[in-house]
Amino acid sequence: MSFLEPLMLAALPLAALPILIHLINQRRFQTLDWAAMRFLLEANRMSRGYARIRQWLILALRTLAIAGLVLAVSRPLASGRLGLAAGGRADTTLILLDRSPSMQQRGTQIASTKLQRGVDQIASALEAVGSSRWVLIDSVSLVPQELESPDRLRAAPQTGPASAAADLPALLRAAHDYMQANHAGQTEIWICSDLRANDWDAEGGEWRILRDSFQEFPQGVRFHLLAYPEAAPANLALRVTHVERHETRQKNEVLVSLTITRNSDDETVRVPVQFEIDGARSELSVELSGMETTIENHPLPLNSSSEQGWGQVILPADANPADNQFYFVYSDAPVRRTAIVAENPALVRPLDLAASIATDPGVKSEALVVGPEQTATLPWEENALVLWQAPLPTGTSAEAMQAFVDQGGVAIFFPPANPNETSLFGVEWLSWTDPQESLAVANWRGDQDLLSRTLDGAALPVGELAIHRFCALKGEATALATLPGGAPLLARVDVGKGAAYFCTTTVSPGDSTLAMDGVVLYATIQRALATGAERLVATQQRDAGVGAFDLSKWQKLAGDADVLSTEAAFQAGVYSHDDRIIAVNRSAAEDATAVLADERVDGLFEGLEYDRVADRVDSLAGLTREIWRLFLIGMIVALVGEAGLCLPKRRPTTGDLASTGATV
Repeated sequence: MSFLEPLMLAALPLAALPILIHLINQRRFQTLDWAAMRFLLEANRMSRGYARIRQWLILALRTLAIAGLVLAVSRPLASGRLGLAAGGRADTTLILLDRSPSMQQRGTQIASTKLQRGVDQIASALEAVGSSRWVLIDSVSLVPQELESPDRLRAAPQTGPASAAADLPALLRAAHDYMQANHAGQTEIWICSDLRANDWDAEGGEWRILRDSFQEFPQGVRFHLLAYPEAAPANLALRVTHVERHETRQKNEVLVSLTITRNSDDETVRVPVQFEIDGARSELSVELSGMETTIENHPLPLNSSSEQGWGQVILPADANPADNQFYFVYSDAPVRRTAIVAENPALVRPLDLAASIATDPGVKSEALVVGPEQTATLPWEENALVLWQAPLPTGTSAEAMQAFVDQGGVAIFFPPANPNETSLFGVEWLSWTDPQESLAVANWRGDQDLLSRTLDGAALPVGELAIHRFCALKGEATALATLPGGAPLLARVDVGKGAAYFCTTTVSPGDSTLAMDGVVLYATIQRALATGAERLVATQQRDAGVGAFDLSKWQKLAGDADVLSTEAAFQAGVYSHDDRIIAVNRSAAEDATAVLADERVDGLFEGLEYDRVADRVDSLAGLTREIWRLFLIGMIVALVGEAGLCLPKRRPTTGDLASTGATV
């Protein structure tokens, strides 16, 4: 049991006061033998057993009455939930709130969501416990905001739902930084989350650092975790995987591919899926069997000849409304233009072919080959990719390249015939190396970036390449492929919204087999071209909260009208600005329903003062329940019982004695 006023328990020794008075009272009288009264003592011994029991009961009830009064004033809390107020009143209380889409799951008996239930539970508990300062840190802004009272939690806009995934380590880091910057005293940290594995990142290395950092605080930190791990087995989740505008002589249409997932595969059911595009609605009945169902290239006719627009796909209402809707945008694919800057245009013919031949017949690709002295005439704003096989640019060419990559373009640099000391993006070419034998690629990143596996899971034949010559590279870059000895073959430097790649060999037959074994070269250039073309597309699909983009000044075309404009990038919806349209949706990781096991969560807080309770949305029990009334009732019962025992025995009246004598 815990108490809201634990200092009042210091008065508990007062419960022994009746016993002390009784002992003192007994020492006030001395016993003297008096022969005339001896017969009275003999008669009293006949009822001494009952009298002694009666006296002990009176003492016990008086003691219990005082103890009940002291305990009631200490404001006890019922046990069985969070262990609250064990250390007294906190100086600072931090509330870390998970606002991810999975927290919008509703109960089966009440309409509250996990998020609403958690906020209400914490607010009620903090109103009972008390604190000197309340600070809210939510998973969207990660900015500490002081509250006037716990009741402000219920109305704060920062406690509403969001479409962005939560980052629990980042929340704890923000709490740590706040405590450190404000020199907080005794602190309690409340965490409200549904324990989704993707939000907690339990395998990340930051948890150990966070534990050590919190243990260094001398004032003590106590953690309260309010968890809602319960999943809804019948919940359905919708995701649009591909959108393509298709134009024929007869009609214009948008082809939409989508996936519907569910938590169980007990039975086959049919679900009506609604499509809305340009204000027109249609419905498709989909049969769900298993845990995942995919629909490929479902046609949606366009009523107009507009080159771009938006739409949405909707599932029937279920336990979680956050994953029943998905927005999408469509537009004509832009022309993918590549600028090839080469010392010798004849030697870059393989690059020209790889950039000009598109992977999709519906995509237009163009390539332009120029010399280093002609870069001033390049239409940088129209290019998606720049292939540079010449000395690194300087002067205005370097500035144009910097701006191009910084705005989302992609550049791939190949070493010149005669490297110089020019540096770009912190990287410069050194000298050429001619190994005695051709080298094979030792290691490469097949899980991401330009050398990743194909859509069907097949690996690119990077290991079959033969490198005859390569140029050493100097600078900070992430190696995507390395040669024996650790020398990089392909490296990446992130620059603003784009990326610069450095390939340490060329497509010349005397340098490598990149052109002869053209699969790797073609796949690499097409992937770089597709990435660079994203900045040219008037419509984009974005994951909520991922990447630095400000939508506060954009016009909202669809979505929740009540959300803050500053949180537009974290809320599902469609936004437009000038001729650009962006659709924002929850990330794919939010569809994963895996939660952390209890022992795994306990391990994350190992060494910290921590308690946890798994709540349910449908539960009506509160986190805290004061039971001081029970102790007051107990005190009253004890006093009434003591009064009853103190009543004297009923003595017979004179009339009763006369009647008894007459009968005898």
